[in-house]
Amino acid sequence: MCGIVGIVGHSYVNQGIYDALTVLQHRGQDAAGIVTCDGDRLYLRKDNGMVRDVFRTRHMRRLVGNMGIGHVRYPTAGSSSSAEAQPFYVNSPYGITLAHNGNLTNAEELAEHIFRADLRHINTTSDSEVLLNVFAHELQSRGKLQPEPDDIFDAVAAVHKRVEGAYAVVAMITGYGILAFRDPHGIRPVVFGTRQDADGQEVMIASESVALDVGGFELERDLGPGEAIFVDMQGQVHTQVCADRPQLRSCIFEHVYLARPDSILDGAYVYGTRMQMGRKLGDRILSEWPDHDIDVVIPIPDTSRTSALEMAQHLGVTYREGFMKNRYIGRTFIMPGQTQRKKSVRQKLNAIDVEFKGKNVLLVDDSIVRGTTCKQIIQMARDAGARKVYFASAAPPVRYPNVYGIDMPAASELIAHGRTEEEVGQLIGADRIFYQDLEDLKDACREVNPDMEAFDCSVFDGNYVTGDIDDAYLAVLEASRNDAVKDQSAGDHALVDMHNQDDDLDD
Repeated sequence: MCGIVGIVGHSYVNQGIYDALTVLQHRGQDAAGIVTCDGDRLYLRKDNGMVRDVFRTRHMRRLVGNMGIGHVRYPTAGSSSSAEAQPFYVNSPYGITLAHNGNLTNAEELAEHIFRADLRHINTTSDSEVLLNVFAHELQSRGKLQPEPDDIFDAVAAVHKRVEGAYAVVAMITGYGILAFRDPHGIRPVVFGTRQDADGQEVMIASESVALDVGGFELERDLGPGEAIFVDMQGQVHTQVCADRPQLRSCIFEHVYLARPDSILDGAYVYGTRMQMGRKLGDRILSEWPDHDIDVVIPIPDTSRTSALEMAQHLGVTYREGFMKNRYIGRTFIMPGQTQRKKSVRQKLNAIDVEFKGKNVLLVDDSIVRGTTCKQIIQMARDAGARKVYFASAAPPVRYPNVYGIDMPAASELIAHGRTEEEVGQLIGADRIFYQDLEDLKDACREVNPDMEAFDCSVFDGNYVTGDIDDAYLAVLEASRNDAVKDQSAGDHALVDMHNQDDDLDD
C-alpha cells in the first residue's frame, strides 16, 4: 500500500508534491521520496520516515524544477530499508524515475528474465525496481532518440503483457514528461486533474482525489483499467487504453479502510460508501437481533466513524465518541509485528470512562484483520466499566491473504482464517460479534456508483482476479513475508542508485 503523485507545472512543483504527500500519508508512513526535473537534471530526496521528517527546508530548496513525482510507502514486497524508498531511477533510456503502488505477483520470474534476456541488473528485493526496469527495457526497445506519446504507450502495452498483479504507476521521463498507468484490472487507484494558470494548463496525477483538492486541481477522472496517461512538458494530456481486455476490478478494501473518506475513487465517494456500510450492517443486526440491548454505539477512530454514526441512527441507539485518539501514532494495521501493534494501541487510544461505565456497548471498526487491535480495545472498554461489549465490523471476515499491495500476506496471521465468526468473537473477547455480509458490502459501493459492477474482494472470498494465484504461491508468499521474516530483515543496506546530497547524511 503506497501513495503516488506526479505534477507537470509552470513553476516549481516541490511544494505541491509535498502537500499532496501529506494528505496521502495514510497510504504509507514508512518512507517518503520526491524527485524533480529541471532541464535535464534530476534532484532527489528520499528516506525512511513521515513526510514531515524526510523533507526539511534545505531539502525542499534543492528540489527545483517544474516537473516531479513523489511517493509515500508502506513496504509490502521488499524490505523496509531506506535503500528501497521510492522513487527508483534508471539512467537508460533518457533517465526514468518511477514510483509504484501495488504488488507484482510474478516479480521473481520477471527479475530472472530481466537479467538473462534484457541484460539488466536488479539491486534490491523491491518489485518496483523490477517494474521500472521492465518499462525501461520496453521503451528502449522502441529505439527512438526522441520518443512520441505513441512510443510510450506501446511500451506500456508491452509492460501489461509481461507483468502480472496490481500496479498503479507514475513515472517521469527526463526532459519529456510524466507518465502514469494502471493495471488491466484497475485494482489500485489512480486519478488525474488539471488547473489553469497564466501560462496554461498544469496537471496532477495522484492515488486519491483528495491530493488534487489540496493543490487546487479539478478532478478530471480516474484512469481506467489498463489505461495510460502521458503529460508532456507543455501540460498537454495524452491518454490511451494499452491493455487488450481491461476489466475494472478495483480493490473494495480501498472503500473499507485504505482511502480517505473525502476521496472519490472510480466515481464513488468513499464517504458515501461507508455510510451505506453502516446502514446495511445495522439492517443485519436488526434482522438477527431485533430485541437487542445495545445502549450506545462507539466507533474506533478514525475510519469507522462514518459507518458507526449511520449504524447508530439506523438502530435508534445513542452514538458517542468513547475513545480519544492520539493522532501522532501511526496506523496499527500496517505496523510490522504483534508486539508493536499491541503497544501502539494503548498509546493511540484513551477511553472516556463515563461513556462506558455500566453500559452495553457496541464497538464499531472498519474491519478485523489480525485481531490484535480489537482485542486490546475490547479490554479497554471493559476496564472503563462497560457491562457488555459487542463488536461490529463494517467489512466481512478477512480470511485470505492479500497479494495486491495490502500487507496481509500470511493466512496464519489473519484471525478469521479457518474460524467461524463466533470463534473470532470469543478470541477477541466480545460478548457478541457482527460482520458485514460481502454482498451487502458490494451493494454499498454500487449504491453510490452503480457503474461499479465488480470488485477485487480476494481478502474476503479468496477469488484472486488476476487468475495467477494458487496454494503454492501463497505458501511461498507467507514464508517470505510473515511477521517473523520482517523482524529478521529490518536492517538497512546500501543501494547503488541516484543519491541524496552529501550533506543530507547528517540527518
